[in-house]
Amino acid sequence: MKEYFQLKETSVWITADEKRYIELAKAEIQRQRRELERFGRWHPYFLVTFERYQLEAEGGERVREHEHETPEIVRRMIESTEPFGIGPMAAVAGTLAELAVEAMCAAGATYAMVDNGGDIALLSDREVLVGIYAGTSPFSNKIALRLKPAPALQAVCTSSGTVGHSISFGIADAATVVGTSASLADAAATALGNAVTDTQALKTAFRAISHVAGITGALVIHKDMLATWGNLPELVKTE
Repeated sequence: MKEYFQLKETSVWITADEKRYIELAKAEIQRQRRELERFGRWHPYFLVTFERYQLEAEGGERVREHEHETPEIVRRMIESTEPFGIGPMAAVAGTLAELAVEAMCAAGATYAMVDNGGDIALLSDREVLVGIYAGTSPFSNKIALRLKPAPALQAVCTSSGTVGHSISFGIADAATVVGTSASLADAAATALGNAVTDTQALKTAFRAISHVAGITGALVIHKDMLATWGNLPELVKTE
């Protein structure tokens, strides 16, 4: 079963074998967004900064004394973006997808997928093809990653400097990262996309993410060029 769900800026496709798992994912997204919005009201800088964020920066001792009150979604976003020196909102879509899939899995789902605007978290007991959309590039919708069944969460997240409304400081048509955490992969995709500032940067862009554990592979598409790094799932042609 596959269902589209939108809540304010969050726009997701949720896939599972049973309707109840989809409803659980929707409820988790709603809950996590409430937590994020509550935190953002008290810490507005968290929502807008493009730089590494520290909880102490705005709240001082008050935040440190009540650190246990920091929502899980906020902690994950900060931890995932910190290694790349970018703002926490760079990981919001992947983190929401990850938490929703975790909720589905906790309820017993063995096939659960949330695609939050190209940032995908999934747990799958079957093979899955994840297509790559890269705008006007000749590779767009022509290739896919073949993900094998796995007992743990997998993530495929994509950033773009030419497609969509997300902010990127690079020119990549698609910067796609595969990893074990959608929160981390989302942050890494942003950092990778930011690093592709010109054609020559395709050779060095992967240095922006290669030092971080949990990132297993990545690819960058820019016009008619495609570069890969790491241990990517099999790349296949699509119809």
